[in-house]
Order: sequence, then structure tokens, then C-alpha cells
Amino acid sequence: MSRKLTEEEQRVWTAVLRSVRPLEPKKPLPRTASPASVAPLPAETRAAAARPRPATPRASVPARPEKPAVPQVPALAPLSRRETKKVVRGVIEIDARLDLHGFTQAEAHAVLHRFLAQAQARDARWVLVITGKGGDGDPFARSRGVLRRQVPHWLSLPEFRALVTGFDAATGHGGTGALYVRIRRRR
Repeated sequence: MSRKLTEEEQRVWTAVLRSVRPLEPKKPLPRTASPASVAPLPAETRAAAARPRPATPRASVPARPEKPAVPQVPALAPLSRRETKKVVRGVIEIDARLDLHGFTQAEAHAVLHRFLAQAQARDARWVLVITGKGGDGDPFARSRGVLRRQVPHWLSLPEFRALVTGFDAATGHGGTGALYVRIRRRR
């Protein structure tokens, strides 16, 4: 459903058409009204249309957007089978132990980070983190082994990778309820 433009709308539209320049002039645009049929514009509109417009400088687009400098966090290196066997047999000593039984997730996260930072500050090389196997004998408990699942995930996060080089299940010290953690040396 179309309607006819009022005289004022027609004058404004004609002024807009005169002030617009096509990007790529392929075809001339059809005029909606002949110049003789359009009433003259008010003086202030003519003055505004006649004013030269400042040329807008083209913004130069960089070839590649620069990314902010993000400190590179070293990758985790899985423990070799040989290293794990040495720790199990006692050839490599465990320098410190942390038992996370009884902690909530938030508490355990903070305690683990603090423990690993202190171990690194003391130049410890290997630590044992005991998470527990989870559950209290109820096989249908929803929160079964929350820390057992979360601690390996946390150790893979960038904040922990600055402290840890690798980890593995502690087969000789608690099986699936504990982890051997190799501490990264300070720089």
C-alpha cells in the first residue's frame, strides 16, 4: 500500500537525491519529480545543500589486526611411563603431599594453587595430590568423585601450567584417587 508524498516530503526527498553521489554510477537514477513541478527550497535548506562537505579521509585498514601480547604459557608434557615407575618404586622421592579430602571445589582450587606455588618456591620437583576416589559408598551419589574429576582439569588450566609440567595417576599411592605432579622449575 503506497501513499503519495506531501509537498514538504517531496522537497526534502528531492534535496536528498541531489546531494547523494552513487558509489559506482552505472545507471542514472530515475527522477521522481521534474524540477519545474517542485517548489523552491527554503533559503536555509539551499545554503546547507550548497555548503561544501569536508572529504572524509579513508581509514587505512591494517593487513593484520595486532593481538595484545599474551604471555605464552608452557604446554603440559605427559609423564613418561619410566618416570611414573621410578616414582612408584621410590627411586624418585615425593617432595610434598596434599590431601584434598573434605574440601569444597572452591576451597580445593585455592589450596591446590597455593600448595603448588609454595612447592615451586621451595624447588620441589615431585608432589602427590590426593583427591580421593569420591562417594561415600553410595553408587548413585551425584557428586561422586568431584575433585577426582576436577583436579586434572585444573592442572591443565594456564594458571596451573606455569607451576606444573605434567601429572599422572598415582598408581602406587592411591591409584585413581591421587595424582603424581611434576613441578615446573622457577625461571
